[in-house]
Amino acid sequence: MFKLNFHPVVASMLLLGLAGCDHWATLPESAGFGPAPTLPPPHPTLIPTVQIAPAKGWPSGATPVAAAGLVVTPYAAGLDHPRWLYVLPNGDVLVAESNGPSRPDDARGIKGWVASRIMEQAGATVPSANRITLLRDTDGDGTADFRSELLKDLNSPFGMALVGNKLYVANTDSVMRFPYEAGDTQIRVPGVKIVGLPAGTINHHWTRNIIATPDGSRLYVTVGSNSNVGENGMENEANRAAILEVNLATGGWRPFATGLRNPNGLDWEPHTGALWTTVNERDELGSDLVPDFMTAAQDGAFYGWPYSYYGPHVDTRVKPQRPDLVARAVAPDYALGAHTASLGLAFYRSTLLPQHYSGGAFIGQHGSWNRQPRSGYKVIFVAFADGHPVAAPEDVLTGFVNAKGNALGRPAGVAVDRAGALLVADDVGNVVWRVQPEAPGRR
Repeated sequence: MFKLNFHPVVASMLLLGLAGCDHWATLPESAGFGPAPTLPPPHPTLIPTVQIAPAKGWPSGATPVAAAGLVVTPYAAGLDHPRWLYVLPNGDVLVAESNGPSRPDDARGIKGWVASRIMEQAGATVPSANRITLLRDTDGDGTADFRSELLKDLNSPFGMALVGNKLYVANTDSVMRFPYEAGDTQIRVPGVKIVGLPAGTINHHWTRNIIATPDGSRLYVTVGSNSNVGENGMENEANRAAILEVNLATGGWRPFATGLRNPNGLDWEPHTGALWTTVNERDELGSDLVPDFMTAAQDGAFYGWPYSYYGPHVDTRVKPQRPDLVARAVAPDYALGAHTASLGLAFYRSTLLPQHYSGGAFIGQHGSWNRQPRSGYKVIFVAFADGHPVAAPEDVLTGFVNAKGNALGRPAGVAVDRAGALLVADDVGNVVWRVQPEAPGRR
């Protein structure tokens, strides 16, 4: 466990609660993966289970551990909380250096104060750089030797998408459009607001990812919930816990898929063309619940939040109940482990990595705080066939937590560069890692 510097009175209260409320997983982590995860009875506690890896950063020369046959090297280091990645057609890599905005009403009361201290220990409260940095590997050696501040003075930017000569950026409160020409290294023209997004003084899940349709006519935008399970009032959840569809010709938008507590990753599955997303599920039901997941996002589908999870499994903490919505809740396609904080999602369409990875999905798991023992803190791969996941997950990049339980890094966004290597944004290590095949004969 980590150390929190509580006021003595508060600390005593918390220790009394934690002594009888901490909950250890009764199932192996693998039980929370796959198309049919094991869902034991809920185990809510008065005081949430807390187990994080305190953020420390990488010692000089240290790296994560790549799977057999692969090697990992730093593509770019010395960044400022690199959270999300986007690869431009010319090979330039965009990095959203970002963190949450001011949210004065998201940490009220003792529970909110404790939550803010947890996030501080996890390295999640550093000031947001509010910029997008362009990285370029000019000599093709797998390391960025040029970087430039492409966009600055943004508002907790996250997702990026290029459509023609227009670069779209998802701030926490809006989707913005900027002019872009191939090779640009700076954009100083003010952006145009395309659509406003739910934000405000709570803004519990602040990240907004975007992806464009192949024909460039629409954007899909992720908007996370404003609470764990609606405890801030459902009036504060309007158009949240959803993927929104934006018509770029008209600026009009509509909910596309709803009941998704905190969707993050977005990518088009190569075989079917379906839109897939990674979603962080709810907390405080015990260490075995509820698994995060990835799923094909169906138009008009409701996925349960906050009233139920994995289809009909009712969350009795939510008042009032909505049995009408639970009755039509869609179960997701593939579980990604309880509390793993699965964020990044990238399907592999290239050929540099071994054929085994073709068509499958890489997922960046940021790591748990509400599970004993901890889960996530790695990059995994799930094989697909005919548009569906067909195997257990495989570890691709591990070693983000050391033997002392400290986080040397935390993987977030993932992307595939123009050469076909996997890129991983590490927002605690302040590095973008690059994973490629190990050179023949190398040990």
